[in-house]
Amino acid sequence: MDLGKFKTESTAKAKENKKYLQSLKKKDARKLDNAFHTLHEEVFEAIDCLTCANCCKTTSPIFKDRDIDRLAAHLKMKPGDFIEQYLHLDGENDYVLNVAPCPFLMDDNICSVYEHRPRACREYPHTDRKKMAGILSLTYKNTLVCPAVLEIVERMKKGF
Repeated sequence: MDLGKFKTESTAKAKENKKYLQSLKKKDARKLDNAFHTLHEEVFEAIDCLTCANCCKTTSPIFKDRDIDRLAAHLKMKPGDFIEQYLHLDGENDYVLNVAPCPFLMDDNICSVYEHRPRACREYPHTDRKKMAGILSLTYKNTLVCPAVLEIVERMKKGF
């Protein structure tokens, strides 16, 4: 995965993609979900996240209390100690990682806490969720992080 090329391409298409995704809010919600879900399956048949891991290298998931409890237990830490070592509150009062890349990302792009990872990581990049119309602004942001999301949106523009 050439992340430099991806960054150039996603930035160049950002304005167009933002406008396009905003226009999808007017579409039939069921058809929109079906289109995203079909393309999600197709794109992830061809893209291996382990060749990229840009999400883990550049952004932080939001950590909910149950994510913190689960990870702390796995790491044999108290939740408060986990927060102190790894997290801080962002401007929206959500717990996020102190650093990027993610401290649990290993050199081979494998997550060292994969079975215990936060829900936000489990669901990323959210292109197979129901009610896609409600998260199109998040989808736009993810076109700038995830090559698969950019590919899904590019295919949407050709056929939806």
